Amino acid sequence: MSNGVDVVGVDNLNAYYDPALKHARLARLREHEGFSFHKLDLADEGGMHALFEAHEFTQVVHLAAQAGVRYSIEAPQQYISSNVTGLTVLLECCVRHDVEHLLYASSSSVYGDTEKTPFSEVDAADRPRSVYAATKRAGELLAYSYARIHGLASTGIRYFTVYGPWGRPDMAAMKFAERLAAGKRVRVFGDGRQRRAFTCIDDAVRGTLAILEGGAPAGKPPAALYNLGSGEDVELLDFIRILGRTMDVEAEIEFAPEPPGEMRATLPDMSAMRRDFGFEPSVDLEDGLAEFVRWFRGYSA
Repeated sequence: MSNGVDVVGVDNLNAYYDPALKHARLARLREHEGFSFHKLDLADEGGMHALFEAHEFTQVVHLAAQAGVRYSIEAPQQYISSNVTGLTVLLECCVRHDVEHLLYASSSSVYGDTEKTPFSEVDAADRPRSVYAATKRAGELLAYSYARIHGLASTGIRYFTVYGPWGRPDMAAMKFAERLAAGKRVRVFGDGRQRRAFTCIDDAVRGTLAILEGGAPAGKPPAALYNLGSGEDVELLDFIRILGRTMDVEAEIEFAPEPPGEMRATLPDMSAMRRDFGFEPSVDLEDGLAEFVRWFRGYSA
C-alpha cells in the first residue's frame, strides 16, 4: 500500500455489530492502489486454500476473530468456529503454502484469574475467565504446536484494551461516547474501579508494524508472544470522566451488577517489546481520547 507492499484483505463481514461500520472502513482501504479484498470466512477451508494458491504470501497478519467477553458466554460455538477452527485452517494454509511468518492477534484476556500485575508473557495464563479468553489462549497453543511440528514462525500479540477511531461499537469508548452524546447515563458494570491499560489505536498499529517489520528476534523460539498496551494504569471511572470532559458533557453513572468473565485489572509488562523492538507507547489517554472524539463526532454526524 503506502509503502509499496501489496495487501490482500479477508473478512466475512458478519453482523456481530453493524456491518455499515465495516463497509465504511473497507471503503477507506480500497482507496489504496495496492489493496484488494475477498469476502471469505476463515473457517472455509476450500476457500482459504484457493486464496493462498492464488497469491504468494510471504507474511500473514491475522487480526480476525469473534471478539467480546460477554457474548462468548451466550454464543460459545461462534467463538470456537472463528477463533479455533478458523485459526487452524489458517495455520494449515501457512504451512502448505510456505508462509515465512504469521503474526496474529491474541488478547490480554488470556491472563485470566491472577492477582499478579503487570502481566508478563512468561506467566502461565492457564485460568481463563471467559470462553473468549479460552479460545484466544487455545490459538496461542495451536501456533506453538505448528511452530514445533512444522517450523512455522509465528508471533502472537496480546493487545490491551485498544480504543480509537473506527473502533468496535461494543468496546467501552464507543458505548460510553454514544450514551454521553445522547444525554444518557453511562452504564458501568461493577464498581467502576476496574483498571485498564487503555491503548490508543495509533500505538497498537505502531507496535504491530514494529513486529511485522522486525520479525522474530534471533535466538527466540519460533512461536513468540508479546504484550502490546499503554504504560498507563487507569480506573474505568477515570476513563469515563476524561471522555466526558473531552466531549464537554458531565458524565452521570449508572451502576449495574458485574457480569461473569470480566477481569479486575489488565496491565501489561512491556519490557519484551522495549527490549526486542525498541517500542514505547507514546499516546497518552487525554490525547488519544481527543482523537477518538473528533472521529466520533464526524462519523456520527
